[in-house]
Amino acid sequence: MAIRKGRHRIQEFALIQALARRFAKNSSHLVQGIGDDAAVIAAPAPAWWHVTTDLLAEGVHFDLRTASAESVGYRAAMANLSDIAAMGASPRYLLVSLAVPRTFGAARILELYEGLMQACGPHGVTLIGGDTSASQTGLFLSITLIGTTISGRALFRHGAHVGDCIYVTGTLGDSLAGLQLLAGNKSKRSTPRPSGPLRNSHQDYLIRRHLHPTARIGEGLWLNRAGLATAAIDLSDGLSGDLRHICDASRVGAEIDLGALPISPACSAYAEARRLRPLELALTGGEDYELLFTAPPARQTALERQARTRGFQITRIGFIRPRRFGMQMKSTDGAMRPIPMTSYEHFH
Repeated sequence: MAIRKGRHRIQEFALIQALARRFAKNSSHLVQGIGDDAAVIAAPAPAWWHVTTDLLAEGVHFDLRTASAESVGYRAAMANLSDIAAMGASPRYLLVSLAVPRTFGAARILELYEGLMQACGPHGVTLIGGDTSASQTGLFLSITLIGTTISGRALFRHGAHVGDCIYVTGTLGDSLAGLQLLAGNKSKRSTPRPSGPLRNSHQDYLIRRHLHPTARIGEGLWLNRAGLATAAIDLSDGLSGDLRHICDASRVGAEIDLGALPISPACSAYAEARRLRPLELALTGGEDYELLFTAPPARQTALERQARTRGFQITRIGFIRPRRFGMQMKSTDGAMRPIPMTSYEHFH
């Protein structure tokens, strides 16, 4: 099969060979990589294998009018790396499948892979295969990432207990603010009219946080190996929805202190300039790819001390409550309200 662009034809197998030469590499446990009907891995034992996959569709997950092919690849990889981070696992192997429209040439395919491997390279991830196809509509990208942990040790959503502290890494709301800035560049009606100036450095920071997020691999590995966390999830759909996943899986409730939510100076400045509430950005914004995790109060001192030593930013934002308590948030005035379900949901 050939993928055409104007008078130029992209030969599928030539493209695969070019990608293999440029991005594939050897791994100590890889018996056969790209170039056969399937990759072959000699599994190290004892180990648990963690497999995650994401499908990204143009017009739903990304807009090529505001994002480069490189940033699309980078964000796609980070979404999967973040899933592996939430399990406390080490990322190992990557498979990539593409459905490419005629308007997407070979140079942009290579650029997309550059973004993928830029994200994966620092973690030693090996590209071991995938698939390519033509698309009659937009660009479709499917990523499968495989990671490992020591057998019997991983972080799950179902481990939270009543009384546990709730933590997040990093800051919240940055990615949503960056997305709104990009949308505003495309259409002045996409964001609220600004009430004041926003520094270029703040805009650059927020857009970078959206286009080039950071998966918290190091933090996940630390929490798992040190046995400090009881449950974890990555913040891909938004704090309100992802916290609900932990509560549902663990059969517990949660109390969040809105005044404790970590918000960056850039996000605060953006919210002020756009007449928005920064807390709403923090609650509803997805794709920050921070970790939301729980830990017993008895481990709080050790947890926070070790985080400081390692240079990890973590913030305690609440506590796990009995299931009958539900999910509630405490406002800065002390009033308790139910946490609204405002996270992103497909088909909703």
